[in-house]
Amino acid sequence: MRVVLLGPPGAGKGTQAELIVAKFGIPHISTGDIFRQHVANQTPLGKKVKAILDSGGLVSDEVVMELVADRINQEDCAGGFLLDGVPRTTKQAEILRSVLSEKGQTISRVVKISVAEDVLLERIRGRSAEGEDSRSDDSAEVASHRYQVYVEQTAPVAEFYQEEGTLSEVDGVGSVDEVFHRISTVLQ
Repeated sequence: MRVVLLGPPGAGKGTQAELIVAKFGIPHISTGDIFRQHVANQTPLGKKVKAILDSGGLVSDEVVMELVADRINQEDCAGGFLLDGVPRTTKQAEILRSVLSEKGQTISRVVKISVAEDVLLERIRGRSAEGEDSRSDDSAEVASHRYQVYVEQTAPVAEFYQEEGTLSEVDGVGSVDEVFHRISTVLQ
């Protein structure tokens, strides 16, 4: 099972991804985690990524997809994987399709978690206020910018997968368990 998890910042992709990989036994590939690891280790790529994320921007399609292609070619992904936070642009989706095609594979299902903008911004502000799980890209101003970037660049990815017939949209409002039940139903 090769799954893509889509949704705007604050939709709960990370939380749902953990539940999906536990239930279906596939590796979780999160570009956000990969980037944060590089930032924490202060690698040259990490410093570059931090500057981009702090301004609310997105890392280039080429850099993202190079990391993703390398990761999905690892042995633990032979039976499938969950992509969380990628593809973020139609160009990335096209690159991913090409990478998988070379292996004779396709994406099994794309799950889009939908949540209204006002709910998302409140979630992100709440996460920032808690401090414990706060990230450098959780300020209200950056959150609003990230949402606008999502609308402009990432939302068309859902249309790309809709045309391919692999998109399922789920309501992301409700308890973690309620949303997970909706996602599990789509994946089974």
